[in-house]
Amino acid sequence: MYMVDFIENIDFNFDTTFWVLGGTLFFFWFIQIMYYIIIYNRPYRYEKKREKIFSLEVERPSVSVIIASKNEADSLAENLPFILEQNYPNFEVIVVNMGSTDETDTLLKLLSNKYDNLYHTYVPEDAERYNEKKLALTLGVKAAKNDILLFTEAYCKPVSDMWIEQFATRFDKGDDIVLGFCKLNIDKKVYRRKFVLYDNLIFSIKYMSMAILKRTFMGVNRNLAYRREIFYEEKGFSSVLSHDNGEDDLFINRIARRRKVGVVVSPESMTETNVVDKFRVWKNLKSKYLYTKKQYKGSSSFVFAVESFSKYCFYILSLGLAVYGIYYQNWAVLAVSVLLFLLRFVTQLVIINRYNKNFGSGRYGLRLIGFDMYQPINNFRFRKYEKKKNKYKR
Repeated sequence: MYMVDFIENIDFNFDTTFWVLGGTLFFFWFIQIMYYIIIYNRPYRYEKKREKIFSLEVERPSVSVIIASKNEADSLAENLPFILEQNYPNFEVIVVNMGSTDETDTLLKLLSNKYDNLYHTYVPEDAERYNEKKLALTLGVKAAKNDILLFTEAYCKPVSDMWIEQFATRFDKGDDIVLGFCKLNIDKKVYRRKFVLYDNLIFSIKYMSMAILKRTFMGVNRNLAYRREIFYEEKGFSSVLSHDNGEDDLFINRIARRRKVGVVVSPESMTETNVVDKFRVWKNLKSKYLYTKKQYKGSSSFVFAVESFSKYCFYILSLGLAVYGIYYQNWAVLAVSVLLFLLRFVTQLVIINRYNKNFGSGRYGLRLIGFDMYQPINNFRFRKYEKKKNKYKR
């Protein structure tokens, strides 16, 4: 009885303001839903499809794993055995020592005695330090004997002994470049741990989704591979030498449009790292990519700028219509605003939480709303930080 009276008292006579604001809200809601279904859900659907057709009965190409390291002896001691003991028939591991002053050289000599597939070299002392990482990787490529180059960092290790196998399968299918995911293992005591996990997930989903959609715009050296012949065809890092960074993201951005790009998102294909023991470590890792982002060619920057713009418009209009409905006691207006907000939130929650099983990105509840609103702001802060840091370098 009370419900009937309540419904009868609802004012369904909407003025022009409602139709304008409500229509605009629905427009931005629709854009947001499309982003989550088409882009943010893409790697999950891609992996489900791969599970149905994946087969290990393929010809295995030879692989060279390349790591550039500087004063990371502890990380190499912990992580190199996981790489050197991969379950793969034909591979080598090349570590390029970038003038380390710790025990790196001693460690590599000891490991070379134990593993005959480990090769190590070094960057000459008189080398230019501005492009030291690019030089180190170039030396690694030149030392490589195999056709497929698989890159990771000294502070990373494979999640499984099938890591190389997973990448090799993509090259057997004809891919020229293959992008992977790196999990972050972060202690629960680390400040903003949950946000960092979310930030890494969204950051990774974006570049992997666009690659699946044949709009590749970057890759990350923590888990990345390409054919050796590409490196020589592109004259190495010549196209990105004017940048302090860019040996992975910017390099892939420059070459991907002319190549066939694949993605590996299976649990076995991932690397992982526990290097993020403070929030500022993540700040340093991510900010360099946000700084070089302005140099990216292609439509990716525009695509994700539209996503951020439509997101904030949606939040502002949702709040505005809710206030409008409450102030004028127009419960239908309030209901529409709340309904669209909840539909977007549930869609977002389901898609993001799907990745927890494979990506170890954590599960989210209401805090997802705060993370979603804060992430673009955080990206802006990181970008300013890297810009300031590079200014002082010069």
